[in-house]
Amino acid sequence: MIELYHNDMSTCAQKVRLALAEKGVRWESRHLDLRARDHQTPAYLKLNPNAVVPTLVHDGVVIIESTVINEYIDDAFGGVSLRPVDAAGRARMRLWTKQLDEGLHADTGVLSTSIAFRYQKLEKGDREVQALVDNVPDAVKRARVRANIFEGVQSPYFKESVLRFDALLGRMETTLANSQWLAGDTYSLADIAYAPYLTRLEHLQMKELWSERPRLGRWFECLREREAYQIALTQWFNAKYLSLMEEKGEREWPAIAKIIKDAERR
Repeated sequence: MIELYHNDMSTCAQKVRLALAEKGVRWESRHLDLRARDHQTPAYLKLNPNAVVPTLVHDGVVIIESTVINEYIDDAFGGVSLRPVDAAGRARMRLWTKQLDEGLHADTGVLSTSIAFRYQKLEKGDREVQALVDNVPDAVKRARVRANIFEGVQSPYFKESVLRFDALLGRMETTLANSQWLAGDTYSLADIAYAPYLTRLEHLQMKELWSERPRLGRWFECLREREAYQIALTQWFNAKYLSLMEEKGEREWPAIAKIIKDAERR
């Protein structure tokens, strides 16, 4: 039995659903409402003490951390391989996925919360928001969450997150000049890993970041045309989140464009 504890719009959950879809694996959905703090309940914390989604449970074996889960999925189930066959390609793949775990995923949280999701949280009232913040296990992450909710795009974390993502997209454009996919000419876990992040930037009305990066734009279009993308992402899109990100993203785009322009002038 395969159970996936996930959330419809979580980038990490999208990444795992995409790997499962590419492998053709059937799974039981355990959807968590993050706004209701389902991920902070004692029962869920026994599965995942980090209080994050997703968590995969396969025949009683609990796997956490989306990058690890995706490699587990490729190891545990048959079907098409999601890793390059050669050692060099696998190394390139891991370099891409490593970047997400080392900070870029956190930057996505900064952008998403500061631009849009803070409004969903703030409408619950100060006491509920404070409880949500206080229940974040990691102290560094807790401070970041607090700043992003209460300060929005004025958060001290926001500017650097914008610049790091812009730099990332530049590296992706350079890489795609020499290969069809991020780790080479084979679609892999690297492409699966980044699909939700480009999707999130698009939802936040930040697609202008690749308007002059045509290779990146083509790569993203190829991803979105895959049946697995429709199954794992499109079918789970939450209309309330989409409308919020569109509205707030359009409002904040001029500030984001200014951050990038100012950095280019230096």
